[in-house]
Amino acid sequence: MDPAPSAPSAAPHPDSAQSENQSPADPHRRKVATAAALASAVEWYDYFVFGIAAALVLGDLYFPSGSSSAGVLAAFATFAVGFLARPIGGIIAGHLGDKRGRKPMLVLALTLMGLSTTGIGLLPTYETVGIAAPILLVTLRVFQGIAVGAQWGGAMLMATEYAPEGKRGLYGSLVQLGVPIGVVTANTVFLIAGAVTSESTFEAWGWRVPFMVGLLVLVLAWYIHTRVEETPEFREAERALAEKEKSQKGAGAEGGNSPLRTILRHHLGTVFLAGGSFAVNTATFYIIITGVLDYTTRELDMKRSAVLTVSLCVSLTQLALIPASAALSDRIGRLRIYALGAAGLAVWAVPMFLLIDTGSLLWLAVGTFVTSCFLSIMYGPQAALFAELFTAEMRYTGASLGYQIAAVFGGGLAPFVMVLLLEATGTSMAVAAYIIGLAVIALISIKVLAGRASSR
Repeated sequence: MDPAPSAPSAAPHPDSAQSENQSPADPHRRKVATAAALASAVEWYDYFVFGIAAALVLGDLYFPSGSSSAGVLAAFATFAVGFLARPIGGIIAGHLGDKRGRKPMLVLALTLMGLSTTGIGLLPTYETVGIAAPILLVTLRVFQGIAVGAQWGGAMLMATEYAPEGKRGLYGSLVQLGVPIGVVTANTVFLIAGAVTSESTFEAWGWRVPFMVGLLVLVLAWYIHTRVEETPEFREAERALAEKEKSQKGAGAEGGNSPLRTILRHHLGTVFLAGGSFAVNTATFYIIITGVLDYTTRELDMKRSAVLTVSLCVSLTQLALIPASAALSDRIGRLRIYALGAAGLAVWAVPMFLLIDTGSLLWLAVGTFVTSCFLSIMYGPQAALFAELFTAEMRYTGASLGYQIAAVFGGGLAPFVMVLLLEATGTSMAVAAYIIGLAVIALISIKVLAGRASSR
């Protein structure tokens, strides 16, 4: 239930283009937005290299079995474990980020991700250390999940809370660009590693090279820690909260309100609606970048390098589409754009798999490109939309929980569910039906959010 309004002090209308007016100097605004975008990009790069490696090599190296499908399922299950850990990162960083600041949580998330990713690149295989190898792999993947769960809210709020009036959607989309940048970079590094090594060398150590790039994340964490200031909205919320707690203590009341407790008591319905609205986006995204990579190379006998190249090119188009849809949402409303993307995914799910099943690179590109357009239409305004569902004193917690719930039930399980559906039914239409079902849930959630917004 969500008995209270989602904003105790007039949070911006989630289907409006309004943004709170802040006045930090433009050069610092740009520096903060750039740092937040880079933080998102390197964090997602580290997260995505695991997904690509899971589809290509991790099954054989860490989960040896007599069945290729069983090995892939085990690798994708480990991939999903990272998603299960993301709400933990969102809860911890959200609570502390609402109490102590956006910046320190973002720095901590980047540091944890850099160390975890590098650790995976150095990890011995099952053949070398036996059962310890998959256990350590799962552990490091959990740390990756905690890190990315903590990162998104911090980076998103650093950007949106510094945004000038009327441009919150556009500034939020700069953080969203981290996803396609991460995909493009991860695919590029894997393509290069595959091109300069033989098949046996790639399986022996070439796949490890993309993980070692994780060390660069630590450099960015240091830069943000030393050069970027806390957001104006958090500083204002911190002052207001301090005055409130002081007055409560003076009156003999119990102070120290918890953002997480407030969310769970009064705004849990909004959190679940946010998650329901976004699950189709994150599920479809991981299906086309990870599930389809496995499906086309293992079932349709398409070349790994060719499929990776298609994925890379399709992701490049998102670099233009995401900010364009976000900028449009600043003018005509978040939820209108958001709903258009969800409806498009429902309509296109079946045609996409019909095109992929031809085994043609051209039709694979067409099918995933159109899907990517609808994903971008949703993803562009999503950061600003989620930020506007909650006020500043609970925004990190509420927005992070909504996002990470969608990540668990959408993205984390999607490649695993895809393999199970293909094995059980023998047809990709079952995967298309899965996407359509999630799209229907998204449209219902968006409608309810719109109704709540209009009733305020």
